[in-house]
Amino acid sequence: MDALKTANDTLFILLGAIMVLAMHAGFAFLEVGTVRKKNQVNALVKILTDFGVSTIAYFFIGYGIAYGVNFFAGAETLVAKNGFELTKFFFLLTFAAAIPAIISGGIAERAKFNPQLAATFLIVGFVYPFFEGIAWNQAFGIQAWLKASFGEEFHDFAGSVVVHAMGGWIALPAVLLLGARHGRYRKSGEISAHPPSSIPFLALGAWILTVGWFGFNVMSAQTLDKISGLVALNSLMAMVGGTLVALVLGRNDPGFVHNGPLAGLVAVCAGSDLMHPMGALVVGGVAGALFVVMFTLTQNRWKIDDVLGVWPLHGLCGAWGGIAAGIFGSKALGGLGGIAFMPQLIMTAMAIGIALVGGGAVYGMLKVTMGLRLDQEEEYEGADLSIHKITATPEREPNW
Repeated sequence: MDALKTANDTLFILLGAIMVLAMHAGFAFLEVGTVRKKNQVNALVKILTDFGVSTIAYFFIGYGIAYGVNFFAGAETLVAKNGFELTKFFFLLTFAAAIPAIISGGIAERAKFNPQLAATFLIVGFVYPFFEGIAWNQAFGIQAWLKASFGEEFHDFAGSVVVHAMGGWIALPAVLLLGARHGRYRKSGEISAHPPSSIPFLALGAWILTVGWFGFNVMSAQTLDKISGLVALNSLMAMVGGTLVALVLGRNDPGFVHNGPLAGLVAVCAGSDLMHPMGALVVGGVAGALFVVMFTLTQNRWKIDDVLGVWPLHGLCGAWGGIAAGIFGSKALGGLGGIAFMPQLIMTAMAIGIALVGGGAVYGMLKVTMGLRLDQEEEYEGADLSIHKITATPEREPNW
């Protein structure tokens, strides 16, 4: 029976890893659809190569920092328990690799290629696992201190804070250090729209992410005996809440409509195993509103050129999710309890601090040493031709 259990657990977490791996196609197509046509190839290449660099960084460095585990042992040792620990690494890697995939959308259309790969290595190798170890592996005794002080540890079931808030808040200094795309904001005060190149691709990316998210959330149980249908239903309700609120507040704008479910899903990750489905609906709805309002503010009022709105979507909705778990997970609001508000607030604030310092240090150092930004002519030509020497739709070439 033990052998059957470990085999089932291995298959369970492997399927989760595959679903989250598929989400990276969602990140790619969400970016492809949002950027202008001259930057579509770059979006596709970035997401795939970032995943490759993330794997190397996490395998050799990051996973060891977060969990104190390395793979420098013989294959006979590694295949113990049907290789469960290996598939667990694969699953957690797909989470870690989401960080550069998130950042990619914020810095699109004007970032150099190689410095971003270097940033990916440093963030996935060092910055992200530092907080991951604190939140999910009792590092530095911070969880123990929270439990002693407030009666409960910080709870983040599937990564609202650990993955999404970290990704969004690391992206913010990168976006600010890069500056806006050329011509986006004019001295006269006018704003150039730069509309999405392909709503169908944007929608495809959003749908792939939405479907994969049920692996992201449900399989965060990591073993089959801990699976909970509550996580699936809460994910569904938050997704729907985010969609409908974004539809109304975004005035039928398809960009907002397709980012709405993502906002809801970001926010529900942390407390999806504790909330009542009606609580999850509210959490998702608030996240949908937060995205629409803050995306509009950052782009139009504050003139921060975060192309896909990754700071509002992942940074702010992720932070809301961490705090919301402490509110809607409580028994008073129909949740299962076993959660306290203050640990959620303290650790969410800590994640934001680590992300800002880590992201600022990595991108600040790279700006000084390698430069972050394409020159004006390269940006005008587009990242596709400037970096990859080919366009997504080669209309300019003759038909042979």
